[in-house]
Amino acid sequence: QVQPVESGGGLVQAGGSLRLSCAASGRTFSSYIMGWFRQAPGKEREFVAAIGWTGSNTYYADSMKGRFTISRDNTKNTVNLQMNSLKPEDTAVYSCAARRGVLVDVTSGRADRYDYWGQGTQVTVSS
Repeated sequence: QVQPVESGGGLVQAGGSLRLSCAASGRTFSSYIMGWFRQAPGKEREFVAAIGWTGSNTYYADSMKGRFTISRDNTKNTVNLQMNSLKPEDTAVYSCAARRGVLVDVTSGRADRYDYWGQGTQVTVSS
């Protein structure tokens, strides 16, 4: 079992960058696929990116490719989301989630496949 805790959200101008971090408790962190999701006011939760235990195994939502980069450090039980070229429409609460597994696949983009969720961190991009 892991408990994700996000950090790093804040206010940034359009075109800027932000790095989110997720620290997950538990001794079996490397046994979990980690994902990032976001939810803007009045909108449904949206998949951002996921990463398998190797770190090189990643999966992105098409709209995030090229701007967002997910990474993990299994020695520190952390997963990061580097967000570049931010746009006002990226404004949302970003949440980290975990599910048991090794390699990501298309199901890694489904929120209902994740068992553990953090509280979320607010990202606001001003125009």
